[in-house]
Amino acid sequence: MSEFFAMGGYAFYVWTAYGLTFVLMLLGIIKPLLTNKQILRSLILKRKREKTS
Repeated sequence: MSEFFAMGGYAFYVWTAYGLTFVLMLLGIIKPLLTNKQILRSLILKRKREKTS
């Protein structure tokens, strides 16, 4: 099992690549969700302001 994690001497490169890929994929999911939430909030506030005017 330890040989599997050592990856034949390339463990640092392999696990770094896996880690960066995971982080970037996670950001690719989270960032659009947060942006969408922010846009919806601003639209709701704009609509409220227009109703009271």
